[in-house]
Amino acid sequence: MALIELLLVLLLSCVALGWVARHFKFPYPIALVAGGAALGLVPNLPPSTFDPQLILVAVLPPILYQAALLTSWTDFKANLRAIGLLAIGLVAATTLAVGVALKVMVPDVPWSVAFVLGAIVSPPDAVAATAILSRLNMPRRIVTILEGESLVNDASGLVLYKFGVAAVLTGTFSLVQAAGQFALVAGGGVVVGVVLAFAYIAVHRRLGDPFIEVLTVLTIPYAAYLAAEAVHTSGVLAVVAAGLVRGRYSPEIVSAEMRIMARSVWNLLVFLLNSLVFILIGLQLPQVVNALRNYPPGDLAAITAVVTTVAIGVRFAWVLPTAWLPHWIGRLLRKPQPRPDNAQLAIIGWCGMRGIVSLAAVLALPLALPDGRAFPHRDLLIFLTFVVIVVTLVGQGLTLAPLIRRLSVGSSWSLHDEQVRIRACMSGAALAAIDREVGEHGIPPHWADGLKKEIADRIAVVASEDEELTPRLDTVNRLRQAAIAAERGELIRLWRANEIGDELMHHLMEMLDYDQARLPRARPAAADEAGERVATAD
Repeated sequence: MALIELLLVLLLSCVALGWVARHFKFPYPIALVAGGAALGLVPNLPPSTFDPQLILVAVLPPILYQAALLTSWTDFKANLRAIGLLAIGLVAATTLAVGVALKVMVPDVPWSVAFVLGAIVSPPDAVAATAILSRLNMPRRIVTILEGESLVNDASGLVLYKFGVAAVLTGTFSLVQAAGQFALVAGGGVVVGVVLAFAYIAVHRRLGDPFIEVLTVLTIPYAAYLAAEAVHTSGVLAVVAAGLVRGRYSPEIVSAEMRIMARSVWNLLVFLLNSLVFILIGLQLPQVVNALRNYPPGDLAAITAVVTTVAIGVRFAWVLPTAWLPHWIGRLLRKPQPRPDNAQLAIIGWCGMRGIVSLAAVLALPLALPDGRAFPHRDLLIFLTFVVIVVTLVGQGLTLAPLIRRLSVGSSWSLHDEQVRIRACMSGAALAAIDREVGEHGIPPHWADGLKKEIADRIAVVASEDEELTPRLDTVNRLRQAAIAAERGELIRLWRANEIGDELMHHLMEMLDYDQARLPRARPAAADEAGERVATAD
């Protein structure tokens, strides 16, 4: 019963925090980290006990897979150098720097434990950053680099994390041996992920049922992770590789109905897993803080400040020199390279928010060593990780947008502009196909006029600046909304009068939902009298 109570508390907390984030219009990880900390202060909550290793297996595969699935392979390859420097080089530098900082501040902490903390806080989470950047018309390259970094640095950070935990558990570590194992583990994980992805693609082509397709897709990240771990390779890299490969072929093998269904399932699953992990660590905080009573408050504050400062500062110390290095070398070799934009580099440096991967990794730390002793300084590592996440998510997350405006970054590319261009190409192809069908089959041309007018209206709606419709388009949109609402109301009336069955009602309701989802949102107030009449009727 205690487990059911705990799950109910967690689910209700997810709902409340999600509403807060949506209502106040900021990225939901910020609401989750603040809500998780506040929840830990609530007295008499049900105790939360769980297997630490279950966190990594249950939480990370679907989150990493979804990120890989949505990654643009073309953009990823085009920015491979910058992504590699951040996702591999910076992760290693952060692991070393944070580990050294913790060792200096707390000499009793073994080196292996110190580097475990470094690996835990080394990978930034791009969810909060890209959520803000996408609304501010940022240059596309910045968003691409941050998304690519977030995808690969999770894998590299977790591989280093596993090596560090293994060193703590065994008490031995060899740099030469670890380097060789790193290459073997990473390469093996990629191979496993690619092989499984192609196997699933072959299976997916033969399914033909959207429900079975969605269930099959949900098993891919877990299958890749478990298969790779079973052969002692990187499960995280296997998941990333599987997501990248399948994402490349997904548009060709997935039906429209499955895409609509899978998008909702994935978004819900990832939001739920993010929420549960943030709240779980909130529930752990009182116990963790209580275990740190042997640290004087001043010393604990100093340790926290130093570790957090190093975790943030090492990103700037890495980003600026590595970005300028090709320019400097080019000048020496008389082969000019473009000058980096310092304002854009400042934005990339400030996008170091830690999140779900760091939380899942620290919660997955073993409770005890093989000889039965407690894992050294586990509570300290949990506390420091949570503080780094709070400071970076809340501090950097809430100041990112003002910083972008202050630096006047974000006028070179717009998702809206690209959407207009692509939709124009798509609409041109559609109109050409209609004309071809009319000519080949002798269809009266005026029969296609209504459909062609609808396609022209669709591109006009997309091209409208700031999503505001012209009075005519706004009125037509409201008429369509009113028509769908009337159809839905009549359908419900017939269903309640027992004139149609449940199956037919659900089928027709789903069709109306798809029709309504394709319509743009109407403006709050109409610009002309006809629009006002429709608004009143609606």
